[in-house]
This record gives sequence, structure tokens and C-alpha cells, in this order.
Amino acid sequence: MVKILISGALGRMGRKVYEACLKNENITAVCGVDIANDNSNPNYPVYSGFSAVTQDVDVVVDFSAPANLDNVLNFCLNNKIPAVLCATGYSPEQVSKVKDASNKIAVFRSGNMSLGVNVLVDLVKKAAQALYGFDVEIIEKHHNQKVDAPSGTALMLADGVKEVSPEKFYVYGREGICGKRDKNEIGIHAVRGGGIVGEHEVIFASGFETVTLSHLATDRAVFADGAVKAAIYLSEKKSGLYDMHDVIDGK
Repeated sequence: MVKILISGALGRMGRKVYEACLKNENITAVCGVDIANDNSNPNYPVYSGFSAVTQDVDVVVDFSAPANLDNVLNFCLNNKIPAVLCATGYSPEQVSKVKDASNKIAVFRSGNMSLGVNVLVDLVKKAAQALYGFDVEIIEKHHNQKVDAPSGTALMLADGVKEVSPEKFYVYGREGICGKRDKNEIGIHAVRGGGIVGEHEVIFASGFETVTLSHLATDRAVFADGAVKAAIYLSEKKSGLYDMHDVIDGK
């Protein structure tokens, strides 16, 4: 039985991770950490900070915010515990910290915890090879409470295209008289509204045809299930940097 600590336990995703644990006999949430803790959670212990944690923990699953990264990594490094990092919007400096930490502990990081999205990334890479020379545009849609743009998933998809075509560069939205589209642009566009869980489209367009690859998330539970799978996978690893493709491949 894998014992996890849920960081950001009282947020929407933290609660979904707890629910996902209840449905999986191989994992259990032994405690949580949330800065907004009001001591009203009756299901399991939730603390306001990592220093208060007394439980034996196998893996930390973090669905809090980039500002909390140092706290998560310090706790995991000091206790030699793997970390599943599910937040998006990390700065280049924070990404560097994550890579440094992975030299000492197992760290899982993905711009999207959905298995379907990670399969989509592979499909996008194949399309970018087969449809070389097509214009590429990415549209992502999320709820009105999302604080970062573009989404981590949109960047994963764009990175997949750029892996095939290194000469391409990113253009974030367009406004005014911006000139004709450069053939090497990857246009990335963010929509924010209502309660949209997550929608992503990758458009490959030539002068004669258009191919669209898309993913639609209808419930945040899909991300929680992915995080639980990642935690179980990571519990057996000593150090290194992993992502959802490692989980899918089972390596």
C-alpha cells in the first residue's frame, strides 16, 4: 500500500486525488498539507505546513501552486521521498530546481496528468512528421479561475511539434496588424471562461486541407487518476526525472 501526502489537499484537485485514492486499493492518503487549512476536514489529517507532518509518507502528490515548490522539494529532499509535481506555470529557475532535485530523489513532472493527453502528444509528434510544412495552431480552453496561460498542456503539445521541427517558434496570440503568418510559427491561443475543465486542439493546416487533433476533459477526476497512477509508479523509484510517458510505457 502506497502512502501519500496530498499537497494542496483542500483545493479542487486535492479533493479529487483523495477521492481517487478511495477507489484504488493500492494507495491511501495518510495526510495532507494546505495553507488554507481551517481544521474542518473530517476525512484525514490536513496540516497548514509540512513541518507539522508526523505520518510516515511514501510519496508526495502536489496539486498546489508554483509558489509552493520550494516547500514541497525541501520536505521531499529532507525525508528522501519521491514527489509527483502536478502544478503548472513553473519559471525556468524552478524547472532547474526540479531537475536538480531529481538527482537525489525520484521526481515526476508533467504539464497534464491525463493519460489521454499524453497519448495526444505522441499523436501530435507523428502528425508533425507526416504533415511537415503545414501551419500549426494550438487552442486551449480552461475555466475562469486558471491563473497561468498558456496551459502546461498547450506547451507540451507545442514542444512535441518543435521536437520534430526545431526551427519553429511560439507566437502567443495575435493582435493588431501583426503581418503575414511566418511559416515557422506555432500559434498558441488561450481561452478562459466559466467552468471549462480543459480542452485542447492542435490544428495542422495547408492550402488544401486541415487536420485537427483534440482532447476534451469532462471531469477533473481524470487528472487525479493520472496522479494516483504516477504516485504508485514513482514509489518504486530511487531518483530521476519521470513523466507520464514513463508510466504509460511501464519502464
